[in-house]
Amino acid sequence: MKLDKSTLGQLPIAGPTYDRDKVEVGIVHFGVGGFHRAHQAMYVDRLLEKGLARDWGICGVGVMPADRKMKEVMESQDGLYTLILQNPDGSRDARVIGSIVDYRYAPDDAEAVIELLAAPTTRIISLTITEGGYNIDVPAAEDRENVFQLVVEALARRRDRGVASPTIVSCDNIEGNGHVAREAFIAYAERIDSDLAEWIGNHTKFPNSMVDRITPVTTPEVIADLGKEFGVEDQWPVVAEPFTSWVLEDDFSDGRPPFEESGVLLVDDVTPYELMKLRLLNASHQSLCYFAYLAGYRLVHDAAHDPLFAEFLLAYMDSEATPTLKPVPGISLPEYKQTLIERFANPGVRDTIARLCADSSDRIPKWLLPVVRANLDSGEPVRLAAATVASWARYTEGVDEQGEPIKVVDQLAESLIPIAESQRENPTAFIENTAVFGNLASEPRFVEAYLWALDSLHRSGARATLETLLRKP
Repeated sequence: MKLDKSTLGQLPIAGPTYDRDKVEVGIVHFGVGGFHRAHQAMYVDRLLEKGLARDWGICGVGVMPADRKMKEVMESQDGLYTLILQNPDGSRDARVIGSIVDYRYAPDDAEAVIELLAAPTTRIISLTITEGGYNIDVPAAEDRENVFQLVVEALARRRDRGVASPTIVSCDNIEGNGHVAREAFIAYAERIDSDLAEWIGNHTKFPNSMVDRITPVTTPEVIADLGKEFGVEDQWPVVAEPFTSWVLEDDFSDGRPPFEESGVLLVDDVTPYELMKLRLLNASHQSLCYFAYLAGYRLVHDAAHDPLFAEFLLAYMDSEATPTLKPVPGISLPEYKQTLIERFANPGVRDTIARLCADSSDRIPKWLLPVVRANLDSGEPVRLAAATVASWARYTEGVDEQGEPIKVVDQLAESLIPIAESQRENPTAFIENTAVFGNLASEPRFVEAYLWALDSLHRSGARATLETLLRKP
């Protein structure tokens, strides 16, 4: 049965029981992809089911060419989509989410988007624009800069009209994502109007947040299985693991939904939770993916089920990541780390190694290199993190251990691949890229560990390198 508002009451799975026609937009979200629909939109849907967020419906906004397809799907399905939870035992739970009540594609009508952002009813602007989307100086990021153009123009109109500033909530995997968003928006505004930049600094709140839910790319198989198992025809469902977490600083400019009623943890300081997630989950994904791909794995759960890879991940988390963390109130770190291995090994999610390997030049500097730098400063080990960097460098050569080509997906791929190809002659070439690594090529402890791992990967391969790393004191 085709999914839209006309069939909502006839579907064989649960869906909104609230009147979506009475839900008003209070949140405008940039970057409506799988993660937003599996995470923030799900939390708002929970609130709407409880009758607690009628003024906090979501309008999604797309700015990139690829977002046009999302606009077409959302329009044809009246903003409805299916969230499928893949349980570790292979069973699935499905629900139709109804919290996205509008969607705009900015290139079609930027003025309408700006007016929506400037409206007094829009009290939260949220973002999932990727880890690299906050660099307003990247020449290739014109599409990303559109987010800044739209929002800053809307903030100027709000200031001029005497309308309260909204809260801007980053939901991207960046350490201090609220601080990063604040700096980026104020810097962008400064280029246009220094008084506006000052107004934003004084009136706009940018709370930090920690978001967590493994959300693989929707494949044709996911769409087909939804039709077979649940009888729902959905052009773009989203699949996720059952686990979800959102820790959010309770610091808003103009009110907020009662997020705590939907399972969001509201705190004064998100930093301990954020560091835990970025340095254990996200950095562990990077520690896994390049070694796994080189060793022949293509699905995350297959690699995580391999005792060698599970042992390596736990060793990294215990010996290198955990010493850099702050105490995390209410969390048992040993339990959290074990849960991560179990989550990675969930066969129902069918997350791909290639997805984890993508966009590494954004991810490694934000998730793994802070661990390296903290441990260099404190005298703690860096061997396993350095080996992960070496595995990325080896992966970026573009050929696996069987001689098969690797498609390197990265905004810096054109510059990184030739550097990686040169490293058999110049082994430190990759880490001499200061735009990515800063001064790490001048840190003897890191360089020694990196060179050993890279040489081992070239001579012996990924599995043998991991085996030696785990045996070596």
